[in-house]
Amino acid sequence: MTAPQSAKASVRVVVFQHGLGALDYAVPAGMDLAPGDAVQVPLGPRAITGVVWDAGRLAGREVEANRLRAVSARLDLPPIAEPLRRLCEWVADYYLSNLAGVIRMVWPSVAFLGDREVTEYRLGGAAPARMTPQRSAALEKLAGAQGIVRDLTRIAGVSEAVIRGLVKAGALVPVVVGAGGPVASPDPDFAPPVLEAAQAAAAGAMAAAVRAGGFAPFLLEGVTGSGKTEVYFEAVAAAIRAGGQALVLVPEIALTAPWLARFTARFGCAPVAWHSDLKASERRAAWVAVADGRAKVVVGARSALFLPFKDLALTIVDEAHETSFKQEEGVHYHARDVAVMRAREEGAVVVLATATPAIETQVQAAKGVYRHLVLPARFGGAAMPDVQAVDLRRFPPARGAWLSPPLVAGVTATLGRGEQVLLFLNRRGYAPLTLCRKCGERIQCPNCTAWMVEHRLSRRLACHHCGHVTPVPEACPACGEA
Repeated sequence: MTAPQSAKASVRVVVFQHGLGALDYAVPAGMDLAPGDAVQVPLGPRAITGVVWDAGRLAGREVEANRLRAVSARLDLPPIAEPLRRLCEWVADYYLSNLAGVIRMVWPSVAFLGDREVTEYRLGGAAPARMTPQRSAALEKLAGAQGIVRDLTRIAGVSEAVIRGLVKAGALVPVVVGAGGPVASPDPDFAPPVLEAAQAAAAGAMAAAVRAGGFAPFLLEGVTGSGKTEVYFEAVAAAIRAGGQALVLVPEIALTAPWLARFTARFGCAPVAWHSDLKASERRAAWVAVADGRAKVVVGARSALFLPFKDLALTIVDEAHETSFKQEEGVHYHARDVAVMRAREEGAVVVLATATPAIETQVQAAKGVYRHLVLPARFGGAAMPDVQAVDLRRFPPARGAWLSPPLVAGVTATLGRGEQVLLFLNRRGYAPLTLCRKCGERIQCPNCTAWMVEHRLSRRLACHHCGHVTPVPEACPACGEA
């Protein structure tokens, strides 16, 4: 651990002001500061937030000590640990980003709320004396919702002024919410699975690496349905038994619902979730629980990589081939690669789980940088689907139809067994828009202004946005051309 700076010393502070970089400040007598501490410093007439950084690691202009302004205060935030500071430096350098912007991902706005109580709002019993269309729509959408003003603005799709007006009118009542509530502890022995030989071997290798400690990257490759999730759950169980924390990254927020159900069935409770759809109070509670070590398992989107884990032992990147792991707004980064770098800095295990590894991942496995674990078969002896290509020259659809005879036979047989059928269409309708050849008039939907799509067999124009349907006109409504 780096020793605190003594009184009358100076510290280099990365200020949260775009483009300024690191600035030097004097340390007042009686204030002890160490790298990673959050501070408030003066900048011109304003007070801004920054973080004390390691001496000598960031370039800066030397200034005489008597010209330095003093740090105003040390903020009550968990310091950024050294492994996370090194990761921030790497992300800023590798992706050519501003270091302050990277640090802001470690300290999002909810972090500065600390353990303070937050006032949220929910629907009350009183209706506003003055009802406008915006207020009426907001009240309808806010049924059952609770959150701060910004949360309710997003849910209702109205301006903050509308929400604040409803608060003033008594239609929304305040609810005080704290941050330090209990966090359920997953039980690694709640419902151990029965694994097949290949699964057990892969799970054993990862669990052994977690118990041993130290940086260990794995590529867990398995065909769809091979049970990769159940396998890496055993590594998660090993991390819990060792007293560490585990992070599971999923590519899309929508994927977390089925994943959460499987996790709960295995460990007896849900993990802590982290994604953009959480309310501010939920994000704040999750952030605090991760920082103080109460959150043993976190499942989240790519931004969860920058949470201040107290003892990160394992990171899983599920569906590691997904392009949605790329952050393309603000600080650009690829969560798959940053996960590997964070594990290296933390001395932790990282598992890239996928059925179709990226080329970069394959190369690292081939070179022996990543340990390659393969699940070659589907779990329980399930067979891969039988894929057949139908030659429409040999099996043309019947006149007036568009499904080939083999496809019709397959659909009929499947429905006869009481099973379901899913058909993918490359395009709905004969043409994506209806255009007059003489004047160029395009027919719009009268409800939503989307272009109407021609369905030639039924001689209809349909809107694929709102469902409006109308017959194909005999003549152009603009010029009268037939």
